[in-house]
Amino acid sequence: MSDNVILRIKNLHVSIEDTAILNGINLEIKTGEVHALMGRNGSGKSTLANVLMGHPTYEITDGEIEFLGEDLTDMEPWERARAGVFLSFQYPQAVPGLQVGNFLRKSVQAIRGEDAPSARDFRVELNTAMSELNVDKQFLGRYVNDGFSGGEKKRFEILQLLLNQPRLAVLDETDSGLDIDALQTVAKGINASTTSESGCLIITHYQRILDHVKPSHVHIMIDGKIVKTGGADLALEVEAKGYEWLSAENE
Repeated sequence: MSDNVILRIKNLHVSIEDTAILNGINLEIKTGEVHALMGRNGSGKSTLANVLMGHPTYEITDGEIEFLGEDLTDMEPWERARAGVFLSFQYPQAVPGLQVGNFLRKSVQAIRGEDAPSARDFRVELNTAMSELNVDKQFLGRYVNDGFSGGEKKRFEILQLLLNQPRLAVLDETDSGLDIDALQTVAKGINASTTSESGCLIITHYQRILDHVKPSHVHIMIDGKIVKTGGADLALEVEAKGYEWLSAENE
């Protein structure tokens, strides 16, 4: 494997209760790259995200997933997170009773392990990340996702992304339900988290977040297959023309 390949997916087939969802996915993400995966509802985009994190509902019936040269499918979900895979959930769950500040400190310790910062350095990193995302310090005393607005939930996901410093970020519909100000703030955090040592997969219906996070590659998924790949211009073409022309091309 080339040293700069973070994720390599080969001929991935996935089913749920004997129903095929993904039908031969091939995808490679290298360091410094931002990939956007676009498609209609039900095309299989979120299934791919869940499979990458090891969701037990989905069965891999064929194909391979390599993360940093290792077989990702051999890892438990917590091992994937510890290895450097981050998933921003489309619908993050509330955890009443668990304060945001405590959650962030414990998650950074668990994910970054020996590389976790000292208490003092963590506070510096936390303050920097919160400033980046325009998050008030009172936020740390609230319970995780409990009573959060849609925008607050998304900011919290990106706050975790900045602090955990994964090698691969998988962002599932991170732009859904955001007004333009919140979208710009979230995009700023995504851009700040993507480095020459990491990669990002943005899963979205719409092109608008890609006005603020410039993708190196855009993939279109229809019926569980990536039917077209291109640069940022492909997202603009889909925004203008919809998905029907791509469906017709692949019938």
